[in-house]
Amino acid sequence: MSSRKRKRVGSCSGHLPCPDGTLTEVLPSAASGGGFDDPAAADVLLRLELDDPDPLSIDLHLCSAALRRSRYFAALLSDRWQRPGRGPCPSPGGAISHRLTLKVVACPGRPRGPFDAHVAVLRLLHTLDFSGAIGSVSDALEMIPVASELLFDDCIRACVRFLEAVPWTEEEEDGVLNLIPFLRREESQDLVARVLPVMVEKGDGKSVPEEMLHGLIDSATRSHPNVATIKAFVAKLLRDYPSRDSVRRVLDQAFLTSMETVKDYLGKYASPDFRVAGDNDEREAMQRLNLHAAVVNAKHLHWLVERMIELRVADTAVAEWSEQAALAADLQKTFRDDAWKNIAPGLLSLVIKSTFRLANAVVSGTTVAPRQVRMKLVRGWLPVLNVCRDIVSPMPTGQKSVIQELEETFLSIISTLPMSDSQELLQQCLSFSTRNIDDCPHLILAFKTWFRRANRPPYDD
Repeated sequence: MSSRKRKRVGSCSGHLPCPDGTLTEVLPSAASGGGFDDPAAADVLLRLELDDPDPLSIDLHLCSAALRRSRYFAALLSDRWQRPGRGPCPSPGGAISHRLTLKVVACPGRPRGPFDAHVAVLRLLHTLDFSGAIGSVSDALEMIPVASELLFDDCIRACVRFLEAVPWTEEEEDGVLNLIPFLRREESQDLVARVLPVMVEKGDGKSVPEEMLHGLIDSATRSHPNVATIKAFVAKLLRDYPSRDSVRRVLDQAFLTSMETVKDYLGKYASPDFRVAGDNDEREAMQRLNLHAAVVNAKHLHWLVERMIELRVADTAVAEWSEQAALAADLQKTFRDDAWKNIAPGLLSLVIKSTFRLANAVVSGTTVAPRQVRMKLVRGWLPVLNVCRDIVSPMPTGQKSVIQELEETFLSIISTLPMSDSQELLQQCLSFSTRNIDDCPHLILAFKTWFRRANRPPYDD
């Protein structure tokens, strides 16, 4: 295979075919400054040669004083690297004291010419015009490997400063990530801080992404003024997040925190000690604040329940909700006192909806709950449901309220329990019956199912 040569022929960059068939590299003129590729000022002739079976090459006339800004060339041009007895090499254009060859690795995916990055870095050794030469992210990404190869520290620092200060596309960011391992720690630390999380030991065990997700959830449910829009945006981020385990941990923590807040405020409202102590006006004002805060946090809790069920990570929520005997007791006290209706009329609906969503997740199989959890869920919240039935006006025939939907869901869960447990719980569901027997087919079906099972012959091993 015939070799292809490159010659210096002019003052603008490009490739020109010669009559003899060789490919000629057109290089910038010496007028660009610093004596770069100026035969009159050069004392080094550097050949850039493509490391390829069919090599291309170009010759550059360079100044040794400029090249010594590179630690690679400073070592190469020092006396200890020169052959004994070797003096300056004659050149038609002047005294060339060194003839060097630098191999250039071919990069098929590189959008520019094979020598462009090397020529740019060699020019910078002469001009030091970093702001003029580094005009884009691709410029910096192509120059850094060459500057690292030639140990041109000033160029590396200038490229890194440029990269750190400008935005990147996703493809450019991949290029930065690929470069980081080849940079010294002090050179790469600004880039690393931008694209990689910092390893920090934290007592709460949260990773950096989980900490961010937790902050977003907190903003969506508490502190942001445009709550509805932010909730929708955060919900999408949670749906699209690649690690379901991280989402589960973050939502579990948020759920537990929100539930404890509801319990705290509702406990204060229902506390007999708080009702007795203090001035009547002051006590009433505090009661209003406590109940209002309970409702606000119940809204946050319901939104979290919806997200957990949507993402099928509601196991912890179901288990914790089944253990809330104290919360259920405080809600019964609250709902038996008509004062809550004027202060926080939405509280009942939020509690029933959250309970229904969690119970329905169990019935649908979205959340697979152990038997003890299913039994505690119904046993703990059935008294609250019965109190709420006495408060809410019946729906017209043919229409279902969320209370009736929760009744049906509890009866479905009861049907999954052993007969002894379901016998106990079904008797607590008699309040589901209505004057019009046609309005409670779910209750009739539940008892028919139990009796059908009870009338079968006992199982004998």
